[in-house]
This record gives sequence, C-alpha cells and structure tokens, in this order.
Amino acid sequence: MTMSKVVTSSYRILHGKLDSIRGILKISSPSVAAIPKRFLFNQTKPPSSSQSPCPHDTLTSFANLDHRRASRTGFPEAVFGQGKTPAQIHAILDSMANDVNQLTETNNHVSPASTAIIATRIDPELYHKVLSIGPLKYGSMEYHETARIIAVRANSLSMKQEAVGTTTTTTSQSTSAQHQSVVVACAGTTDLPVAEEAAVTLSLSGVPVTRVYDCGVAGLHRIISALPKLRDPSVGCVIVCAGMDGALPSVVGG
Repeated sequence: MTMSKVVTSSYRILHGKLDSIRGILKISSPSVAAIPKRFLFNQTKPPSSSQSPCPHDTLTSFANLDHRRASRTGFPEAVFGQGKTPAQIHAILDSMANDVNQLTETNNHVSPASTAIIATRIDPELYHKVLSIGPLKYGSMEYHETARIIAVRANSLSMKQEAVGTTTTTTSQSTSAQHQSVVVACAGTTDLPVAEEAAVTLSLSGVPVTRVYDCGVAGLHRIISALPKLRDPSVGCVIVCAGMDGALPSVVGG
C-alpha cells in the first residue's frame, strides 16, 4: 500500500471517529472537521476557540509563560532564577510586565496576584548582572536581598498610582484585608532566606503577612511570647521554617 493511500485511509478513520464524537457532544462546526487533515499534513495549528483560556505566550526559544495562572489558581507564576542566564531573566520579566500592562488597560479590577511579577533564587551577583543589561521597558525592578527575589512593578500600575494618589494604596490595603493573614515563623537567623522568600512572595500577591523570627526551641519563651500572633483569629495559615533538627514546626503545631 502506498503512503498516500495509508494517509487517506487514516484520515477517513479519524474523520469517522470525529463524526461520532460530534454526534455525542452535538457539535456542528466545520472547523472541527478540518482538524484531523490539518494535523496529518502539518499545515497549521488547530483553530483557537473564543471559549478557550488565553494561550501561553511563547518567549523566543526558552520560555513558555503562563500569564493566566493567577486567574486560574489565585496565585501568580514565579520565575525560578537559579540556572537561568541574566538575559533570559531580563527578557522573561519584561514580557510579564508587558502582559500586566495590557491586562490593567482592559480591566480596572485586577487582583494583586494577577499583577505580581516575581523572580526567585536570585543571588546578589545574578541580580547585578540582570540590572547591568539595562532597565526594563515595561516595568521597574526591586530587589529583596534576603529573600533573593526580584519583584517587578509594571509601568501601568505606577502610572495609576500617580494618577489617583493614595487611593491606590487604600484599595490595595482593603484588598489585602479580605484575605486571611499568614504568619511566617523561623527558628533562627540562618533560616531567614527561606522565611523571607515565603513572606515576600505572599506580600507581593496581596496576602497580609506577620513575621515571627528567631523563635527556635532552644529558647521556648520566645515562641510562647509569639502565641498571641499565632492564635489571632485573622490567621489562616502558619508557615514554619526550621533547620537543624526541625523541631519548631511540631512545637508551633501543638
């Protein structure tokens, strides 16, 4: 059997199965019928649907950004910086800032999580290399050294804040007040990078954070003095960071 006959036969089988599926789902779209042929001959990508989620943006050859993760999950995509080149990080962050600018232009009610742009595991040397490439076109960078995080504020957010003055701050605070707060506790000073990574990420995402640091089990009076913060009715979650024997989480958990 020649290759053309094999392809034609395969197409007829797929087309027949598709007719059965359309009958079950009551779909009557001519674009659906054309999908198998287009796949077989690699002519083009399948047609997009207006009801489908916003497609991921492919950034050159190294990143496929999930710009709509916050709208699906309530939490933003974070860029894991370790192992990426400064140029890759710079390009990814600028693309994310551009997307936030476009989002805020068409939507006046955007959650903090949808505008949070975060790159984690960025040591100072890597940050300065990213910074040396030049300023971002669509946003501005801020570095949190202890947390090893680059946070980017999209230009549209800065312009809106300048236009409305303190109104933006009040709105942001009221949005945060709608969330239950999170307590981030760490046993010792050496645990600060992990604790601050969690605390800064939550804060940038619009979640109120209370920090309880250097409260390890070597001095139980320190964690006992923090009980009012841990037991506050507004607290919905406690994150405990502890190295060494990791005893603090079980003490905090009771």
